[in-house]
Amino acid sequence: MTLRVVVADDQALVRTGFRLIIDARDDLEVVGEASDGQEAVRLTRELAPDVVLMDVRMPVVDGIEATRRIAECGSPSRVLVLTTWDVDAHVVAALRAGASGFLLKDIRPAELVDAIRATARGDALLAPAVLHRVLERFLRTTPDPEPPPSLGSLSAREREVLALIGQALSNAEIAERLDRSEATVKNHVTAVLRKLGLRDRVQAVVVAYDHGLVRPRRP
Repeated sequence: MTLRVVVADDQALVRTGFRLIIDARDDLEVVGEASDGQEAVRLTRELAPDVVLMDVRMPVVDGIEATRRIAECGSPSRVLVLTTWDVDAHVVAALRAGASGFLLKDIRPAELVDAIRATARGDALLAPAVLHRVLERFLRTTPDPEPPPSLGSLSAREREVLALIGQALSNAEIAERLDRSEATVKNHVTAVLRKLGLRDRVQAVVVAYDHGLVRPRRP
């Protein structure tokens, strides 16, 4: 199956570069380009891509607000935010808005391709340089404008799985931690996302931190 991608960036040269990288892969295809956030929202609604590569700083509507509008309209498209700015506030804002990942633009082409595939699968995706710093320092101290979903519908095991998702563990790592099969863990993850009305693992990470299920690491 070919993954369909929309590229949103106000610089034509950047969009062209991303298109060349993406279209060179047999399983990826750029189906649209946007030069501002408003256009990105429109194209996402019209084309329903699997992944939107979203720049943060764009005219008319910035990437954070565009991400929020895409999430709020119920689009199944996942947003992967890319920026040249390693700014924690941008990461938190993107996650709160509904982004499925956050990467810096200086990543290698192969890493970008892997990131698109991972985002389409619904895997949590943050640049390693900012992952735990952001989660531990900011998600706990930056209030969500909307209250997090209730955990009352989760079983004890599902709460445990949610806490481990909050540590950015993969299904294989969770399975090892719980001494369960990876297939069983996958079923638990699916149930957690469905019961809490979450789009993907990134939103589950945010919810886990909002509910205090993940303890900050000691320095």
